[in-house]
Amino acid sequence: MFYPRKIYKQFLAHAQTPLVTVLTGMRRTGKTTLIQQLLLDLPNQNSLYMDLQRPDNRELFEQKNYEAIRESFIAQGLSANKPMIVALDEMQLAPDSASAIKYLLDHHKIKFIVTGSSSYYLKNLFSESLSGRKKLFELHPLDFGEFLTFKEISFSPTDWKKGTFNTSEYNRLSSYYEEYIRFGGFPQVALAQSESQKRDLLLDIMSSYVNIDIRSLADFSDERNLYALAKLLAGRVGGRVEYSNLSRLIGLSRPTVTNYLRFFEKTYLVTTVPVYTKSVDREIVKSRKLYFCDTGLANTLAELSSGAQFENTLFNQLARVGQVQYYALKTGHEIDFILDSDLAIEANETPIENNLVHLTHMASSAGIANLRLIGRHQSPKFTNYAWAGSVL
Repeated sequence: MFYPRKIYKQFLAHAQTPLVTVLTGMRRTGKTTLIQQLLLDLPNQNSLYMDLQRPDNRELFEQKNYEAIRESFIAQGLSANKPMIVALDEMQLAPDSASAIKYLLDHHKIKFIVTGSSSYYLKNLFSESLSGRKKLFELHPLDFGEFLTFKEISFSPTDWKKGTFNTSEYNRLSSYYEEYIRFGGFPQVALAQSESQKRDLLLDIMSSYVNIDIRSLADFSDERNLYALAKLLAGRVGGRVEYSNLSRLIGLSRPTVTNYLRFFEKTYLVTTVPVYTKSVDREIVKSRKLYFCDTGLANTLAELSSGAQFENTLFNQLARVGQVQYYALKTGHEIDFILDSDLAIEANETPIENNLVHLTHMASSAGIANLRLIGRHQSPKFTNYAWAGSVL
């Protein structure tokens, strides 16, 4: 059964334009499923799906006779008398395909839909050859609303930025949110029936990332060092990125650690969050905070505290809503998240009145009028906060 993702409507609409449609995101977020459903839903059924993990498909794009590539499309069933649609899955495995796509688009108006696991790679692959003739869509692990959809659980979106704690929705959905925090939002993991299956799938996703993405997209000599750094970072979600400290702990040079972390970001494993400030220079100087793309994946690499799991999960929920930053004073006091430079958000597992007092003071210091506490559990008496499960 196909469960629609939130980007699907826009993705389908763009796939019916003559421009190149690009879908990128972390491995195993559902890109192949989405593109295969897309081909079924398009009015034009003169389409072809090609998995570039297959060596024979990759070889097709290694040749310089681009007309021969078009002839191969026809030999595989496409009609030469109708507009053609070709979907290329895992395009980063065929680095010569960009020039072929440009030629076939220019000379034969072939519509291409491509996927890949690295935003940096695909953006640079197309940066010059198809400038202005492509649109990039990013597919992340499921947000909590999509997670509930995959579970076939009904929900009604509410304005979590206002009002008091929603007891009825908490009682109905909190067990699902706890599962979401623990195992994350990779589609296969969400659909797996047992905890052991979920853990095995998460281990397999991380293994695939190391054995396929790292080896195919990077020229690093030892992927064991990258894996060791990933484990080290997983235990520091929600913390500031201190390159010198990481370099000392893992025994690698600071430039090497910087390059590794940049690669993790380009391939969606982690996100680093800038500080909120009205001074661009200060934003550059301040350390960035780090979060993993999926809390379930982070949990396979390190033993995260309950608070770290919650903060990492909430970050990913908010990142699907808008731009996320954080705020910090020299004293060490922080606001966990600033959403769209307009809303100060503090994550507390079980909020109390003092948390609101502290957030009000910090928001005033940051010059932000709007603020919101977000909690994981129901507080015995205090209700002036949003339940995290309502951030859909």
